Amino acid sequence: MTRPTVAILFTGGTISMRIDARSGSAVPAMRGDDILAHVPQLADVADIELEDVSQLPGPHVTPEHMWRLARRVAAWLERPDIDGVVVTHGTDTLEETAYFLDIALRTDKPVVLVGAIRTMSEPSWDGPANLVHAVQVAGAADSRGRGVMVAMNEQILSAREVEKVHTEAAASFQSREFGPVGVVDAGVVRYLRDTPRERAWSDPEADGLLRVRRLEPDVDLIKVAAGADGRFVRCSLASGAKGLVIEALGRGNVPPAMLDDLAAAVRAGLPVVLTSRCGAGSVRERYGYEGGGRGLRDLGLIFAGRLSGVKARIKLMLALGHTHDHEALRAIFDDPMA
Repeated sequence: MTRPTVAILFTGGTISMRIDARSGSAVPAMRGDDILAHVPQLADVADIELEDVSQLPGPHVTPEHMWRLARRVAAWLERPDIDGVVVTHGTDTLEETAYFLDIALRTDKPVVLVGAIRTMSEPSWDGPANLVHAVQVAGAADSRGRGVMVAMNEQILSAREVEKVHTEAAASFQSREFGPVGVVDAGVVRYLRDTPRERAWSDPEADGLLRVRRLEPDVDLIKVAAGADGRFVRCSLASGAKGLVIEALGRGNVPPAMLDDLAAAVRAGLPVVLTSRCGAGSVRERYGYEGGGRGLRDLGLIFAGRLSGVKARIKLMLALGHTHDHEALRAIFDDPMA
């Protein structure tokens, strides 16, 4: 069989860090060549090409960084000799970048994000094994057409479903509701189920493999708690936010004290998207009491199905780069997998 050719784009994260002797804490230390020197097994897996895109800790990554990364990934994927792309990334924001790329790119070639929970200074450094598995996934013929995925801890997770659910456990990345879409079993990529994909929508004037022409980064995310009122909604309106995501209670409900300000936001033309803080399940208009989902739907809020708050925010940023029409946005968020 022909060996696959895989591009690895290094963006930073714990996989590139060492423990600083003076402070005793992890800091960025390695670039792509340095990391690859610790993973000689890759020579048996694929032909590798690499690019150092950045050296950022996860919390330093912004939507603008994601947008520039999407352009770099698209440029590699346009090469006919490249079979897939691996992106190393800080774990704190890895799920957001994975989902960003899943929406922003239109390609059948595999794109796989990977990181590490431990630094190379620790005996349990998981970077090399995770990187080998990511390259195996990106180079596998069966990975085509599955969208962007994450390869961590021998599991293959879809960008749509993956979450970081623990601060530092080896199994920090999971799909809590449905489980992995596949595994890397003794070096063999095995898929267990179909990979959920976003409903196709794109701007016909977008460049190359990109689905949209621009990004709207000014989207706020508000998490609802018991007794919350609308002060943060008012703050978003006053600060010029172009979109708002409400991470609501339960099935998609809010305290009554938020309603007047949510209504004002909708009247002002601000797209307001509703998700749940539960971590599993979808938002629905099940409840008809004051602040319940039925009233929020009638108010004009857009329901985001099973998406988490952080992913609904990413989706709204990209959707607003495509359209500001309320009904078109509702159609984009209408979730066939809810």
